[in-house]
Amino acid sequence: MSHESSARAKVCAENAPGMVSTQDYLNRLGEVLQLLPHEQVDEIRDVLLGAYEKNRQIFLFGNGGSAALASHFACDLAKGVTMGCNGAKRFRAIALTDSVPMMTAWANDSHYEDIFAEQLKNLIEPRDVAFAISASGNSGNVLKALEVARHAGGFCVGLGGYDGGKMKPLCDLCLVVPSDNMQVIEDLHLSIAHALFTTIRHRLEAGTHAAAFKFATVAR
Repeated sequence: MSHESSARAKVCAENAPGMVSTQDYLNRLGEVLQLLPHEQVDEIRDVLLGAYEKNRQIFLFGNGGSAALASHFACDLAKGVTMGCNGAKRFRAIALTDSVPMMTAWANDSHYEDIFAEQLKNLIEPRDVAFAISASGNSGNVLKALEVARHAGGFCVGLGGYDGGKMKPLCDLCLVVPSDNMQVIEDLHLSIAHALFTTIRHRLEAGTHAAAFKFATVAR
């Protein structure tokens, strides 16, 4: 069993002792929300806007609930942020979780750890963004994809939890939700994605997205 699977199983089995009611859970969610590093959300926003300005691609990936969020956020970026902005160029956002035939082919003929990395080898170019989502930060296929992205000269962004896991040092920018509860982490990952979506759309509508971005000059 992978670290991510075992972490999820442990949390689900124990049901987070001390949280015995809906109010307990929502109180815990609110407490962690207050601890989120909001400035890092803004940094990720600027990275994504920088990719938009420079016509770079954004590749999103994760497992389980994180796979669902990768698809959800790719849709928000590729469609939602420019909805109603007549004539505006579009985000080039792709969820590597969306091609079931491609993922199962690599899993069957190679290894499950290759399902995102091998897709990236076909597509990623220097300064494209690899956007990894992993609550534990230790999913093998996420780590391998980040390694491919770094080797290709991509910019690696991560959404994590717990202590960031092995994913954190592979990322140029990694936002770690300060919690050891899988469900709280996943809830706040979605909230972060929606905060990014909302603020990016506002900047595009207001015409303030062409500011200077760190993305252009970030060096490893």
